[in-house]
Amino acid sequence: MNNSENIGIAGIGIYVPQGVHTSRYIAEKSGIPVEVIEEKFGIMQKHKAGPDEHPSDMAIAAAKQALEDFDPAEIDMVIYCGSEYKDYYVWSLAAKIQHEIGAKKAFAFEVMALCASGILSLKIAKDMMLREKDINNVLLVTASKELDLVDYTNERSRFMFNFGDGAAAVLLKKNYKKNRVLETCIITDGSFSEDVMVIGGGSKFPPSYKTIDKKLHRLDVPDPKGMKERLDKVSETNFIKVIKTCVEKSGYTIQDVNFLAPIHMKKSIHSALLKYLGLKEENSFYLENYGHVQSADAIIILKEAQNRNLLKNGDLVVMVGAGTGYTWGATALKWGES
Repeated sequence: MNNSENIGIAGIGIYVPQGVHTSRYIAEKSGIPVEVIEEKFGIMQKHKAGPDEHPSDMAIAAAKQALEDFDPAEIDMVIYCGSEYKDYYVWSLAAKIQHEIGAKKAFAFEVMALCASGILSLKIAKDMMLREKDINNVLLVTASKELDLVDYTNERSRFMFNFGDGAAAVLLKKNYKKNRVLETCIITDGSFSEDVMVIGGGSKFPPSYKTIDKKLHRLDVPDPKGMKERLDKVSETNFIKVIKTCVEKSGYTIQDVNFLAPIHMKKSIHSALLKYLGLKEENSFYLENYGHVQSADAIIILKEAQNRNLLKNGDLVVMVGAGTGYTWGATALKWGES
């Protein structure tokens, strides 16, 4: 392994569908006051894919945008790190992406850590690229249409009412002198493993008229109160831990962080993380018009930050994700010229 080599982000693509669920729409469907949706949930609107717009369509669109100035025939590896809810059940979306974009020499596989998959995939891709001399260009793609699985009338699942549809992609290149991927920290607490799930459709409750009648094919939280009580005790602490650890592993301190690119979260937690890092609102981007697009969140923020000139050359950026299960992760980036 040659640790002197750089792995850099050479391209970013995002795609969101035209359909939207506004805060007012969510309030009407859920019975939650619109001001709570906007101020506590942090949602003004989010995107909703149409019935004929599938995760593969969105993933491929984002991938092509990330590869706008790059020949897909030069890609060595494709990783799909998005939602398990895909066009088909028990199916490789990674292989579909590889074929549709023309990455003929690339091998393709999937990484699943729910909404922390993007952070985990950055680590996996970087480690493999540094280890293997013939892996030089890697495409990470994530997509989500999980809004299909959200039932606004199910109060148990209200913490998922921020879910939105969309996709994002990142092109990684070896010895690319810009936007270097630094170190990653990941924490998993498996005591939350059965707190959030789609109950119907697996081996315990195979698809049947009974599972359909009982609406078991939507996301659900069997014990929302219990989960919240346990999660409130550890979530913010674990966010801080993964941020601090990935920064220190990269050779910096938290005082060096210039920009935060986190998963969509409650405004109160987002503000607390900014305060911990000594950052202002302009040192981040809040996804109030996207919602939570699974593991695409931090990538969408990077793209928005680029478009809005929020990132400066030399900035230390931290991407943060968290997925039910429960896994927290953070990756540090050195933005701009190395």
